[in-house]
Amino acid sequence: MTDDEARWIARAGAGDAVAFRRLVDAHAGALYRVCARITGDKAVAEDAVQEAFFNAWRHLRDFDGRAAFATWLHRIAVNAALEQLRRRGRVETALPDGEEAEGLLARTLEAQPGPERVARSAELRRGIEGELARMSVLERSAFVLRHHEGRSLEDIAAALSLNVGACKQAIFRAVRKLRAVLEPELP
Repeated sequence: MTDDEARWIARAGAGDAVAFRRLVDAHAGALYRVCARITGDKAVAEDAVQEAFFNAWRHLRDFDGRAAFATWLHRIAVNAALEQLRRRGRVETALPDGEEAEGLLARTLEAQPGPERVARSAELRRGIEGELARMSVLERSAFVLRHHEGRSLEDIAAALSLNVGACKQAIFRAVRKLRAVLEPELP
């Protein structure tokens, strides 16, 4: 946390809307990416981010600094995304725009040009997205936070209200499921 961010948090906690706006501007992109990957729907992700910032504003005085501010916000955002899915009765969803698949494909396929690679990439992307969509929200959320957001196990556990062991298990199950899809393509 920077000194500026600490000042913004203190001022926002005292009711300064301009300071809170600076916090929103600093963190909105990261929260949107997490919510979009969890929900698989841009509109739902936007609603979740809005709800997360609303809840953060209401409870900013409760922020005690034990965790990093970004971790605290991510926990609120993950909970808001999961709540949006519950409200809509949607638990299993595909990821938006194949973002998750792109990272995995880049590490899986050799860089060979041509229509065969394009077709194989599309086939793998569908397989990976399908597997991610079949995962539980917990597995998908833990995987996204770990492998796309680079969060520590402790941060993920806090964001998902789990202990670290349960967090490791969720990530392990997600990786195992994706490995089954990718295994035939690995050298």
